[in-house]
Amino acid sequence: MSEQTEHVSCLIIGSGPAGYTAAIYAARAELKPVMYQGLQPGGQLTITTEVENFPGYPEGVQGPEMMVQLQQQAERFGTQVRYGLATKVDFTGPVHKVWIDDEKLITADTVIVSTGASAKWLGLPSEQRLNGFGVSACAVCDGFFYRGQDVAIVGAGDTAAEEATYLAKLCTKVYMLVRKSEMKASKAMQTRVLNTPNIEVLFDTETDEVIGEKTVEAVRVKNSKTGTMRDLKVTGFFVAIGHEPNTGIFKGWLDMDETGYLKVVPGTTKTNIPGVFAAGDCADKVYRQAVTAAGTGCMAALDAERYLAAKGH
Repeated sequence: MSEQTEHVSCLIIGSGPAGYTAAIYAARAELKPVMYQGLQPGGQLTITTEVENFPGYPEGVQGPEMMVQLQQQAERFGTQVRYGLATKVDFTGPVHKVWIDDEKLITADTVIVSTGASAKWLGLPSEQRLNGFGVSACAVCDGFFYRGQDVAIVGAGDTAAEEATYLAKLCTKVYMLVRKSEMKASKAMQTRVLNTPNIEVLFDTETDEVIGEKTVEAVRVKNSKTGTMRDLKVTGFFVAIGHEPNTGIFKGWLDMDETGYLKVVPGTTKTNIPGVFAAGDCADKVYRQAVTAAGTGCMAALDAERYLAAKGH
């Protein structure tokens, strides 16, 4: 089978708020961007129900609906949005090579990487079934819906500790479920958690089951030392055991930290390869919000436009 090849000026890999915003800006700058949506068209927001913290939606918006609107806006200015997964790259030359679904080769003058990150889950069927109906991987996004209620959060690192203290400001009671007999979080964060009166830290505790028909009603936990089970009456269950950036195919090409987040020149979206830019959660392990991802998508398109202009395109 002969390989299909196509050349584009600006290739966008990934389709969350970062990718779509990059597409809107790149299309308006006449870069004729081509976007491949990846495994999860619309990104993490498609598994979110209500989004209330994105500016411009006073009544809030459903995550999937917002992604459809962003796609329509990108297409309105001429972005070609396509199904397909980038499976391999070769960034040796001035023209960048990206293979889609192992069969089609795209050569591109500029590449915007907006492949996002995926939340790590515990792997319980009940957790997946109730995802978006009481189960969440983002306390900052969803904590607001649990004001005055009791919730549980699982995790032991700085993010979990930070999210637990955030939830404690909104919720009546926060159970923090820690698998081992100590937290991994920094001493300062641990002190903050232990000094917050409405957070109860349960050490040596594993999640056995999330209970509820249509929404979360309780979480069944097991003490790993004694083997005893108990049900915690909660309406929200937050998973804060980390995120994994979707950057595997760029290993060996783009500089990344030890966990796989892409490194960019501070204040820009430039990677170590000229003409390749990174936006959104694949390069951001600190904020991880739709609005910050959109902001870096805008930056990436402007960086790509300036790069092409300097090359005389």
